[in-house]
Amino acid sequence: MSVRGEASAPAVSVRARGWGWRHGGRRHPAVRDLDLAIGPGERVLLLGASGAGKSTLLHGLAGVLGGDDEGETLGELLLDGRHPAAARGRAGLVLQDPDAQVVMARVGDDVAFGLENLGVARDEIWPRVRAALDAVGLNLPLDHATAELSGGQRQRLALAGVLAMRPGLILLDEPTANLDPDGVREVRDAVGAVAVATGATLIVVEHRVSTWLPVVDRVVVLGAAGGVLADGPPEQVLSERADDLRAAGVWLPHDVPWRAPESTAGTRHPLLEASHLDIGRVAGVAVQRGVDLRVDAGRVLAIVGPNGVGKSTLALTLAGLLPPQDGRLAASDLVARGLRSEPWRWRSRELLTRIGTVFQSPEHQFVAGSVRAELEVGPRALKLGEAERRARVDELLEALRLEHLAGANPFTLSGGEKRRLSVATAIATRPRLLVLDEPTFGQDASTWRELAKLLVGLRDDGVALVAVTHDEVFVDAISDERFELRVQAADASTSAPSAGARRGARR
Repeated sequence: MSVRGEASAPAVSVRARGWGWRHGGRRHPAVRDLDLAIGPGERVLLLGASGAGKSTLLHGLAGVLGGDDEGETLGELLLDGRHPAAARGRAGLVLQDPDAQVVMARVGDDVAFGLENLGVARDEIWPRVRAALDAVGLNLPLDHATAELSGGQRQRLALAGVLAMRPGLILLDEPTANLDPDGVREVRDAVGAVAVATGATLIVVEHRVSTWLPVVDRVVVLGAAGGVLADGPPEQVLSERADDLRAAGVWLPHDVPWRAPESTAGTRHPLLEASHLDIGRVAGVAVQRGVDLRVDAGRVLAIVGPNGVGKSTLALTLAGLLPPQDGRLAASDLVARGLRSEPWRWRSRELLTRIGTVFQSPEHQFVAGSVRAELEVGPRALKLGEAERRARVDELLEALRLEHLAGANPFTLSGGEKRRLSVATAIATRPRLLVLDEPTFGQDASTWRELAKLLVGLRDDGVALVAVTHDEVFVDAISDERFELRVQAADASTSAPSAGARRGARR
């Protein structure tokens, strides 16, 4: 990415003195007692357990936490000696949920939006837009519809919008979490190149430490109870404080938090079968053609492949939420239980105990005002008694470390907490088959392990699990089978690329 020094904002300094933030309606602060100084041009990897307040700190630095009606500020947080809200435009933030940052209908316009707000000259805008899109590997026409992007492509788009503005402080909240391995390297290298070329200060939150070690020069670890647990050069912090970091849930390079035992499922019992299946979200435009796969009881099937190849579309189709465009998709009697075999013909209440779905964006499935109420939505729809509802909810709160958040608004949770809640809401109705899109997104090593154990426990109870994932540790350590979607040469008969798939056993 070409960057002209004269167009880049000066690097920003950060200072926190006893800083903290408490969300409105929450008893305890999301962050507390934070004392931290980051000099201009430093490149910092910000670590900590899920819920330690990493995202809250980034939002505070970006000046988007809100006013007194949305929460309470403790202590002092400054950018170049000023309150972040008075330094708008000095910091660029890529949110954990890229959907929240898409504001325009076309790719080029979305990247240009921030530049226009900053008053950048028109003849400078479009060269910056194209350079930023090239840097993050989003090789699409400028007029491509943002509504048609995959989750990973939206993540690249959000990053391109920030890089194009060339802020003095770049704030990235898990920017590679939903990217394929090639995309992770491409985006990391693009960020590193921009930081070096512009001299901007960089703060990146990521649970997978090894990804960003080639780029950063400092590691800061937030303590779950407040303050800073560790701070220093990456090699020093990771070697000298390894035991403390593991205990805090930090995911150290090359660690595998847990490996599932071999599936005990004997005779295969197919619950769902796809044959010559064509899938897509727009009528007549297939993103994959001729998909053949089978989902068996008591097995974990991982669906993998590059961004934009149709993994989430396939998941929604298997879950009965999108109709196939062609081919056959049929549920066995073990799932259908007296209904027609085509899941997309079932009503929502009929799906509840048959096929559960965890969406890529957790917020898309939240409908209640508290974590406990959210978990009760499905059981209430099934008309379960109060005692059974409470027992199910309490069990899930404990298993996924959400007990202390039972009364919190789901939308105030951290990204990792939202993901665990979204999984729990799908499990609460005890479906026979569970379809999950990026189930381990935003998890530290400890919560990843607990979530993995919960999912494998369901597997051992005979539940079938389908997981769309870029998490290679999950694929290697948890899944029983791997199904790969891949893009092939364009099919002359359709505007969508043709594709193939490969299926293989993990063990």
